[in-house]
Amino acid sequence: MVLLLLLVALLSPTGEAGKIIGGHEAKPHSRPYMAFLQVKTSGKSHNCGGFLVREDFVLTAAHCLGSSISVTLGAHNIKQRETTQQVIPVRRPIPHPDYNDETLANDIMLLKLTRKADITDKVSPINLPRSLAKVKTGMMCSVAGWGRLGVNMPSTDKLQEVDLEVQNKKKCKDRFQDYNASIQICAGDPSKRKSSFLGDSGGPLVCNGVAQGIVSYGRDDGTPPNVYTRISRFMSWIQTTMRRYKRQGSA
Repeated sequence: MVLLLLLVALLSPTGEAGKIIGGHEAKPHSRPYMAFLQVKTSGKSHNCGGFLVREDFVLTAAHCLGSSISVTLGAHNIKQRETTQQVIPVRRPIPHPDYNDETLANDIMLLKLTRKADITDKVSPINLPRSLAKVKTGMMCSVAGWGRLGVNMPSTDKLQEVDLEVQNKKKCKDRFQDYNASIQICAGDPSKRKSSFLGDSGGPLVCNGVAQGIVSYGRDDGTPPNVYTRISRFMSWIQTTMRRYKRQGSA
C-alpha cells in the first residue's frame, strides 16, 4: 500500500523516540531554499515541504494542494518564531495540468507567493536542473524536511536531512506498478534504513547542489526506495509558467 509522503522523515526500526537512523538534524539554515508548507483542506490541516526557486515561487508536490497554503521560509525550528522566518501566503497554487491523483504521475506544483521573499543568507532559491538533465544510478543526493521520525512517531520540530543513493529504475518498478522512470527518480538504498517519510512530501531531492527531484510517494512502512518527481522532465512547464506570471506582475 502506497502512502503519500506528506512530510520528509526517517524510519527508526527500533522506534526510539527522537533518534533518526541514517539521518541527522541539519545545520541551521544550511538549506536556505527550504520551505515549510501549512496546507488547509476542508477544515483540516497538514504539512508539506517545498523549496524556493524564485523570490516569488515555491516548488512542491501537486498532492500537497489544499484550499489554502501558507509558506514559511528561513526556518530551522518550525515550532519557534525565529527572526529569520518569513511567512508568506500563497496567492495561487498551480498544479501540473496532467497531474494524476491516482497514479501520482506529474506530481509537481508551483506556488505563486503573494509577495516576493526577501533574499538573505537564510532565504535564497536553489538551482534547478537543465531540461532533460540526467541523474545517474549511484549518485549520492540528499533530502530534508520536517517530517515524522518513523512509523507511529511524531513530526520533528527541527529540519532533518539524510543522504540517499539514486537507484536503478528496476528497484522502483518492481515495487510500485505506476513507477515511470521518464518522469520519476528512484532513490534510497533498500539495504539501508534511510528514507524520506511521512511529512516530507514536496521537499527537494538535492544532487550536487541542484534540486533534481520532489518527494512524491513511497511505502507506508517507510522503507526505501521511494519515488521522486523528476524535475528536469518538467523544466519547460516550470519556466513557461513562471515567465507568464512575471509578465502579469503580481496577478
